[in-house]
Order: sequence, then C-alpha cells, then structure tokens
Amino acid sequence: MQEIENYALARGILPATVVQTATGHSGTTWAKWQSGATCSLRTAEKLRAYMAANPPPAEPTSPTPDEDAA
Repeated sequence: MQEIENYALARGILPATVVQTATGHSGTTWAKWQSGATCSLRTAEKLRAYMAANPPPAEPTSPTPDEDAA
C-alpha cells in the first residue's frame, strides 16, 4: 500500500485512481484495502507492472548557480 501511496503522490493523483486505472477494480477497492481487505498476488503484480510502465514524471531540477545567472 505504501508503494501505491508513494506513486500516487508523485503523480499527483489519489491511490484509488491508481488502483482503478491499473487493475480495473472499482473505485472503492482502495478503501476496502485500508479497512483490512487483502489484495491478491495477481492484483499486486498488475499494480507493480502498471507503475513500472508508467513512471511519475521526473521532478524538475533546480538551476545551478551558473544557469541561474545566465
């Protein structure tokens, strides 16, 4: 669940959206997992495959002092 939360935060979306997009499960699946329901290995593999295939955008880098002066 922490992996999904981290990924969602990096993408600027809700964890429920990640689950729904990656697996096709309903939007309530995330809430059920938070309440103690379990995730199947097959679903976990789908989630990890989706997150690996759709990485969050790289964060913009801060300019170096030389670039900032230009």
